[in-house]
Amino acid sequence: MKSTMTTVALAAIVAAGTAVAAVPASAATAKAAPTRCHTADLKAGFATGDDAKPDMGRTGKQTQAFIWFTNKSNRTCTLSGFAGVDMVGAQRTDGTWSLVRSAKRPTKITLERGATTDFSINLLPVAKSTPQKQKFVPATFQVTPPNETKHFTLKWPFGGQILKQDGATHPGTYLNPIGQ
Repeated sequence: MKSTMTTVALAAIVAAGTAVAAVPASAATAKAAPTRCHTADLKAGFATGDDAKPDMGRTGKQTQAFIWFTNKSNRTCTLSGFAGVDMVGAQRTDGTWSLVRSAKRPTKITLERGATTDFSINLLPVAKSTPQKQKFVPATFQVTPPNETKHFTLKWPFGGQILKQDGATHPGTYLNPIGQ
């Protein structure tokens, strides 16, 4: 009688869809892959150390500025691709210049809690004597992490002017992928 009752009880459980399967201990402790970093997960700024400052006095030759992202969240997250960068000019005639991307291939960067990565912007400085219509004087940079819509507004700390090529197909001022 017991085995008939057990069989009927098991059949009822299986029919109700509540059967329980054994899960190996290794599968129960596996971590989910990190998801992408959102703007709210990050803080951003210009790298301002002596070796990171662009040489804005080096007119006619490219120099680089670096912008960093630090993971301030309590989780590991990833960044991949290009940030969006819009330079806002200080002169009335400057307007906003959306920087084009380099041809470099992006890689996926994993940021543990508190970890930092950066990307570079190639700049083409010009002399102060350059005619106003040919120079762009940066005031702020609006920096949007990859695949996000909210941006950081960073004040340009380095001075100088950049050759205005906001309509050029291959300008001397452009950005590189995250981690490069």
